[in-house]
Amino acid sequence: MKIGLRLLIGYFLIVAVAGYFVVSIFLQEVKPGVRRATEGTLVDTANVLAQFARKDMLLGNVSDGLLVDAFSHLNQRPIGANIGGIRKNRNEYRVYLTDLDGRVIFDSSGEAVGQDYSRWNDVHLTLRGKYGARSTRLDPQDEESSVMYVAAPVLDGERLLGVLSVGKPNKAMAPVINRSERRILLAGGLLLGIALLIGMAFVWWINRSISRLVGYADAVASGQVPPLPRVGSVELDRLAQALESMRLKLEGKTYVEQYVHTLTHELKSPLAAIRGAAELLQESPPPATAKRFLINIEQQSERIQRLIDKLLIQSRLESRVGVELMPLEIASLIGATVAGKEAQARSRGIALKIGRLDPARLHGDELLLSQALTNLIDNALDFTPHGGTVAIDGERTEGGYLLSVTDSGSGIPDYALDKVFDRFYSLPRADRHKSTGLGLNFVREVALLHQGSIVLQNADPQGAKAMLSLPIT
Repeated sequence: MKIGLRLLIGYFLIVAVAGYFVVSIFLQEVKPGVRRATEGTLVDTANVLAQFARKDMLLGNVSDGLLVDAFSHLNQRPIGANIGGIRKNRNEYRVYLTDLDGRVIFDSSGEAVGQDYSRWNDVHLTLRGKYGARSTRLDPQDEESSVMYVAAPVLDGERLLGVLSVGKPNKAMAPVINRSERRILLAGGLLLGIALLIGMAFVWWINRSISRLVGYADAVASGQVPPLPRVGSVELDRLAQALESMRLKLEGKTYVEQYVHTLTHELKSPLAAIRGAAELLQESPPPATAKRFLINIEQQSERIQRLIDKLLIQSRLESRVGVELMPLEIASLIGATVAGKEAQARSRGIALKIGRLDPARLHGDELLLSQALTNLIDNALDFTPHGGTVAIDGERTEGGYLLSVTDSGSGIPDYALDKVFDRFYSLPRADRHKSTGLGLNFVREVALLHQGSIVLQNADPQGAKAMLSLPIT
């Protein structure tokens, strides 16, 4: 199982458990809360109605007093109230009045007049100066049939006249309770949905960051030099830095081993030539012969010096020391570089031409790009005969820039097409000494540094064409 999925499942379980307990607590508190609020309303109502009952009892006309008149006209028309989407059309209160013996002398429902209610808690406790209330089921088997009663004393000054009780069925509160429970469940479901979306976004970010690091590691493993990815997290940034540090150390070790091996191999030939010439000079040859040996020693020494100088430049490029990518105008750079090679081309009798040259701005190292183009032009001039042509073009493509150098020489042998960019690989040049074999390798390193590519292929009908692709950011 992927780590992102594990994080998502763990996060969602934590939120789900926490949400379950919160929603459960709210649901458990809805019904008692509504009933407590209703009980408070019943207390107020009972105490208000007790004032009307006092007048009726003092006048001795309870059976035809204010309470009877009020309740006889109460439900003659629908109330028509809309309380938050809950319709209320009739009064749901039941009010009864008892005397000091607890006998019912008024009942708004007309059911209990004359009955002894002295044993019910609402009447019993109120007659003894306490708070009286009760909840009684109309059907002992049905919890929803319970009715809540709250009593208030009917007083004439300090003298107790009787007890007035107000009751309301708990079923009347069911719509409010059910609506509250539905809203809580809906809010809980919405909370889980939002939590799931947040978790998925978080996991997507984690997976994306890890995928960037994996892509970076895969690119390094395949020999590329990708930029260090930015993942936007302190811990993952430290991991990326650790991977980069490991890459540099491994590359440095391989780099030293490879360079020691290749440098030793390349120095064998000129050193052998110098040693042979020195041994022959010890035999005191004729002056003409000695001069030829001395010239050979000088040429081989220059070759060694060129090789070392180019290796130093190559190593600085491959280690990215002093490399800084900045905005530059590529067309101006191409024009300036070609202008600097015109005298060399003219001296060899070769026409150096600029064809298409699209303007474009890109990020790069001006010195390295100029040197890479110089190497491509030098390579083309070396293989172009007298009277030939070297053409340079710069074309803006979709999302990039294509710089091409085309010569009219003999082209590249098939066996060398996949080796020309290898370090120290060089093809023979007509009437010229062997090159160091580092020029095209340098161009490839510059292309990789700029997230581009270099391709060298045979042109039609003859010659070779080098194509350097650079991204435009």
